[in-house]
Amino acid sequence: MDTPLPGNLSFELALVLLAATIIAVPLFRRLGLVAVLAYLATGVALGPDVLGAVSDPERILGASELGVVMLLFVIGLEVSPARLGLLRRPVFGAGGAQVFVSALFLGAALFFYGVHWKGALVAGIGLALSSTAVGLQMLAERRELASDHGQLAFAILLFQDLVAIPLLAIIPLLGGVKDESLTWSMAGHALGALALVWFGGRLLMRRGLKVVASIRTPEVFTATALLAVLGSAWIMQQAGLSPGLGAFIAGVLLADSEYRHELESQIEPFKGLLLGLFFIAVGMGIDLDRIVAEPWLIAGGVGLLLLVKFGVLLGIGKVARLQPGHSLLLGGTLWLGGEFAFVVFHEALRVRLVTTAEYDRLAAIVGVSMALMPLLLMALGHYRRQRSARRPEPAEPKYDNPAPGSEKPRVLIAGVGRFGQIVVRLLAAQKIPYVALDRSPERVEDVRRSGGRIFYGDPTRSDLLRAAGAEHVKVFVICTDEPETTLQAVRLIRRQYPQARVLARARDRNHAWRLMDLGTQPYREMLGTSLEVATRVLCELGVPEEQARDHARRFRAHDEALLQEQYLVYDDEAALKRSTRQARAELVRLFEADAEDPAVSAGTATAPQAPRPSDTD
Repeated sequence: MDTPLPGNLSFELALVLLAATIIAVPLFRRLGLVAVLAYLATGVALGPDVLGAVSDPERILGASELGVVMLLFVIGLEVSPARLGLLRRPVFGAGGAQVFVSALFLGAALFFYGVHWKGALVAGIGLALSSTAVGLQMLAERRELASDHGQLAFAILLFQDLVAIPLLAIIPLLGGVKDESLTWSMAGHALGALALVWFGGRLLMRRGLKVVASIRTPEVFTATALLAVLGSAWIMQQAGLSPGLGAFIAGVLLADSEYRHELESQIEPFKGLLLGLFFIAVGMGIDLDRIVAEPWLIAGGVGLLLLVKFGVLLGIGKVARLQPGHSLLLGGTLWLGGEFAFVVFHEALRVRLVTTAEYDRLAAIVGVSMALMPLLLMALGHYRRQRSARRPEPAEPKYDNPAPGSEKPRVLIAGVGRFGQIVVRLLAAQKIPYVALDRSPERVEDVRRSGGRIFYGDPTRSDLLRAAGAEHVKVFVICTDEPETTLQAVRLIRRQYPQARVLARARDRNHAWRLMDLGTQPYREMLGTSLEVATRVLCELGVPEEQARDHARRFRAHDEALLQEQYLVYDDEAALKRSTRQARAELVRLFEADAEDPAVSAGTATAPQAPRPSDTD
């Protein structure tokens, strides 16, 4: 393997890593396991303790850390400065409590085991940190980033990234390395780097992206996106800070820009590949020899780590008033060790705060916890499902018995979604007595809170219609979302209340024709809004408003007549096509006649050829 690639890799090694990944990831996903576990297992298999394809995982880990940098940039794109300000309480409250309480218990355990108090302090904080890469990847794969526990997990991880900065500065002080003590000059460099990335980014990033976007060259935009990420990370790294923090700040600065989604799409492929390589490198770094030599000690360390962090996170979830299930998921997401712990332990070893044996044990504990994390999360999910199954199933909500009050309803509305609620509000404003039925308990509760007379019920059940006072109803308005439910309700009402007037919401032309078969007046849900928009378009183009409305009225009359005409032949496809062609020509002649009339055509441009009516409008 002597053909070089950037980052001290080789073509042969790159091929081995890609081939192993292509085999492992689909296999693990087919088994119901997450991709993170596939990457970790691939790293263990290729590492020095198994196949030995890689004898020095450090060189891969150094290159793959770019994946974490890009992950933090993409996360920053999701967090606008306004949202970051809103997160300050969970970041510093929940995040601070998790880090310091976990570090206190874990550091105390290490101290009683025999580790020097300085090493125990640093190692305790390192163990308290969770994996940003694994945690966010797991939340993203499970689509839980926007959930309550996902938002709290993100806030805690953000604080952990922030606390890593002073932690690295404290380690040389605790180790007594004179030449690496924190000085005013180092603090000034750090503050200067933060100011440069923040204010420089605000001034240059958007303007630079605007210039590059005007060139309309995709590869140049990709290069600019990579420059923004890597440049911000490099500035932070040169000042002795976390490069991931620089990438995160760059993402936050561009979160409100018009280029946000384009940037995310450009960075996403690089992030995914390098992040997978990072997990492989972590798997390679797990010391299997140490685990085999001291299995019970490593297992006990992993158990203690998970138990302490899970308990602290469970308490934080309770204080934050998360649902019990969400608190369990919060603990199950962040109870593992983190990739930054390896950096902390390495620095502690370098300044002799921990011994080589202690470093190997700590690294093995964190590595095993990261490897076990997907399996533990699956086991936690299985436990939650079993716990839910043992509970008595809540009885399905019974339909209301909507006994009519003293005022007999004149209108019955079935379905109060985005269509039916307009009818309900208008009737209520006119003080017309009505009764409404809906099959959504949540929707019923919302309407009742606003004072509406609505009941939970299925409009396709005759007993509920009778209980709602349907014999007094003059007009039935069927506004349900599902076309088949609408047809069933209309069919029932027509059979039991033939004298009543029935108006029904139609999804499209075919649905309208089926409703007409039942003797019902259909109202296509999008026709009125579409004509309103078309009228406004004509007005914006300079057509007088009254003339634009006249065009819309003519079109509507033409389309309603066409609907009635095609209703007679809608089950004959050939006749339907012939009718459509004739209607298109007739509509063109209609507007051409308008154009030839000076009183009508004043101020208008030549009308384009009308499109054929769609079977789905």
